[in-house]
This record gives sequence, structure tokens and C-alpha cells, in this order.
Amino acid sequence: MTDEDKTIERADSEPSTEVSHTASVHQETQEEPVMNLRSTDGSEPTEGSNLLSSSEKRPQETPTESSHLQRLRQRFARCPCGSLVSRIKVVTTVFLLWAVVWSVTIGTVLPGGNSSGIIILWFFAYLGCILFWLIKLPRLPPLPAFLGAMLAGFLIRNIPVISDYVQIEHEWSSSVRSIYLSITLVYVGLQLDSEALKKLKGVCGRLAVGPCLAEACASALLAHFLMGLPWQWGFILGFVLGAASPYFVRPSTSLLKEEGHDVKDVPTLLLEAEDFSDILAITGFNTCLGIAFSTGSTMFNVLRGILEVVTGVATGSLLGAFIYYFPSSDQRVLDWKRIVLVLGFSVLAVFSSVYFDFPGSRGLCTFVMASLAGIGWTRNKAKVENIIIFACGMFEPLLFGLLGAEVSVASLKRETVGLCVATLGVGVLIRILTVFLMVCSAGFNIKEKIFISFAWLPKATVQALLGSVALDTARSYGDTQLEDYGLVVLTMTFLAILITVPIGYLLISFLGPRLLQKAKRQNKDEEVQGEPSEQV
Repeated sequence: MTDEDKTIERADSEPSTEVSHTASVHQETQEEPVMNLRSTDGSEPTEGSNLLSSSEKRPQETPTESSHLQRLRQRFARCPCGSLVSRIKVVTTVFLLWAVVWSVTIGTVLPGGNSSGIIILWFFAYLGCILFWLIKLPRLPPLPAFLGAMLAGFLIRNIPVISDYVQIEHEWSSSVRSIYLSITLVYVGLQLDSEALKKLKGVCGRLAVGPCLAEACASALLAHFLMGLPWQWGFILGFVLGAASPYFVRPSTSLLKEEGHDVKDVPTLLLEAEDFSDILAITGFNTCLGIAFSTGSTMFNVLRGILEVVTGVATGSLLGAFIYYFPSSDQRVLDWKRIVLVLGFSVLAVFSSVYFDFPGSRGLCTFVMASLAGIGWTRNKAKVENIIIFACGMFEPLLFGLLGAEVSVASLKRETVGLCVATLGVGVLIRILTVFLMVCSAGFNIKEKIFISFAWLPKATVQALLGSVALDTARSYGDTQLEDYGLVVLTMTFLAILITVPIGYLLISFLGPRLLQKAKRQNKDEEVQGEPSEQV
């Protein structure tokens, strides 16, 4: 036979095998129901029937089991979300931070230790910030969250049971304030707008220097003659109160702008002048603090203060020039390298100036360095600013919580509180009048001048930074008389924030819609007509 005949026979045989296979399968399927029927007729089931029945039941049970397993897998596969999860995350983060610090320094994070006290204080201060932030008033900017942190620290200090477990040494609190000071000065330097300064350089300079010096001198005179403080301590108190803090200017003006009011250059003017006013207040405070604790002659102390200012400007210029060129713009992870350099140099400048007994140079050094770096980075500094803002937000509750924890009810005497309120009221009144005079030739109308005058009423960040520095320095010397002077400055700072923040918040929110004019209808019509063209 040929090969072709063999292939034909194989092809003919394959269908026959397939037919026989299907026939056998058909026979088996017919036999199975017959055996099942016999078992149900009353005869005893055999082993084969038991096996068959068990094999029939198993396929019926597996779909239900698989469906339950699928449901459980779907439930566990879903990621939880919502406010409860965020709260659990915060609590877990705080506990993990405490556990890590405890594992590194066993003993200091137990109740009564420094690390435990800082963590507990920060946690409750953060809760106080959240509570104040949740308070929403109609047509008003949000309440200042730091006020809740300060009140939380005050309550922790004056509740007997809790105060026994929250014990923080003065060196630790001073270090926290110094770190926050360095971060704040970096932020102020990076926010400096050179174009706005060129436009408003005359009125900005007057507004930065005039009100600060006027309120500082008035407060120093009243503190000396009414409260019996020495002249050095009077000016220490004056420069603490002389710093401006337009905390509500930006949110208030943005809200007024949304409502159709013409704010012009008011927020830019206030914010730029506030930066220089803060630097002037910090430099004056550090200089007067060095004079108060020095032992030389008055002329020598004044010359030394001038030398500290020159040293701070020169050192800040050198560090700013270095950060201006290094790291170069062609490197990878450029933003993080810049953050490490600017924060590292700022913290080093703040702490080393105290170590070398040049406290008056730390503020100017950090500010000049950050401002030169910001001018060099120009448009590429947005990410750096965002990270600096995040760091400020993390340290801010702890800063105000520490300030509130320094004040006890026993130290608030009636006579001291009354004299502090009188000194604060006269100083604020002189400041308002000085601000009004400084903006007379700036092109604003009478209503806008009144609004600008009241916009600098609140006291906040700089007061919290400097309020307890004098008391910590006096405690390091161990002189009870100096500690009493420092306690007066601390009490004055606490009352200034507690009184001026709510009053300034209400005045700015109330006077803004009534003093600032509505924007012209022509501008609105131009914007409405410009929208279709922009869309096209």
C-alpha cells in the first residue's frame, strides 16, 4: 500500500474512536441516574452510591463558600477613609514619635520628662488649634488657630494633675523657640518682594520704622515710670510690643476682594513693611537684652550693639552669596538641597550667635542670608517656600503652647495686670496715630488710612518668640530681681496677645467692608467681556 492509502485509513479510523468514546460517556451518564433511583426506592445504599452522593453535594457547597470568601476579600481590600481614619492617623503618628524617642532616650519620655512634656504639650496645643479652626463665622475670616494653642498651654500649666506630668526644662523650650525663630526669619527673607519695595520704598520704610520705634519708646517710658522697670528692661518690653503682626491682613483682604472691594496696594504695603518692622524689633530686643545683662560701661555696650549689627549683616551677606551660587541649577533634587543649606545655616547662625555672646546679630544674619537667596532663586523658590510654611505650621502650636504654659494664675497679680493693660493701651493708641501719619502722603484716602492704622493692632508671632527669652536669660543668671523683671515682660506679652488678637480680628472684619470702596463697575464689565475671548 502506498503512503496515501495509509493516511486515508488513519483518517477513517479516528472518527470511529471518537464516536465510541462519546458513546461510552453517554452510557455512563445514563447509568448514574439509574443507580440513584435504586437507592431512593428503599434499598440500602451501597458504598458506590454514598460516594456518588457525596460527590454531588460537594459541587453544591463550594459556590457558597467561594462567595463568602470573595465578600471577605472585598471588604478587606477596601481602604478605609473619612475623618475617623485621619484622627487615628494623627494619634498613631504621635504615639509612634513618642515610642521612637523612648527607644532612643529611655527615661526622658516617661511622664515628667522633657520629651514627654513637649509631645503632650504639642498634642493638646494642636487640638486647640483644630478647635479654633473649626469655628466658622459667616462673612468673616477664620479665627486665629494659635490662640487655641496658647490657651491650651495655659490650661495645662494651671490644672494641678496635668501640670505634674508636663515638666519641660527652660533649655528645651528655649531651643524650640530658637529653631522656630530661624525658620520664621528664613520665611520672611524668602517672601521679600524686590519689585514691591521699589514701588513702595518710601512709605514702606516709614511704616516699618516709625510705628515700631514710637510704640517701643512709649512703652519703655510707661514701664519705667508706672511699673518701676529699669530703662534697659523698659526698652526690652517696648521692642517686644513694637513688633507688628498683620496676621489677618491677607485673609481679610482676600475676602474683601472676593466681595468686590478695591484693596489697592494695602496688603502688599502692610506685609512688606511688617517684615522690616519685625527685623527691627528683634534686633532692638537682642541689643537691649545684651546691654541689660552686660557688666561694662554704657558707651561700650552701645558700641558693641552696633558691632553686632554690622557683624550680622556681613555674615548674612557672605552666607547668602554662597547659597546664591551653590548648589547650581543643573543639579538633581535642587529644592531639597537648597532647603538643607538655608535651614542649616539659619539654625547655625541663631545658636552660634548666642554661644559667642553676639545675640544682636542672629536676626539680621538669617534675614539677609534668606533675602539674598530668595533674590537669586527668583521663580524657582516656590517649593522651598511651601516646605518652610509646612515647618512653621508644625512648630507654631508648640511655640504658643510653650508661651501659655509659662504663665501661671498665681503670677498674675491685680496690680501688675492693671498696669500692663494701661501700658498696652497707651502704646497701641500711639502706634495707631503714628501709622496714620506715616501713610498720609502715600496716595490713600482717609478711609483707607484708618483701615491701615487698625490693621497692625494684633500681636502674635514675634511676641511669642521674644516674650519669655528675657525670663530664661534671667533664670540662667540666678538673680531673683532680674527674674521678676522677666516675669513682667512675659505677663505683658501674654496679655498683649490675648487682648489685641480678638479686638484686631473684629475691627478688621468690621471696618474693612465699611472703609474700603467697592470696585468700579467698568472693571467688572471689562472682566465679563474678557471671559468669552479668553475661552475662545
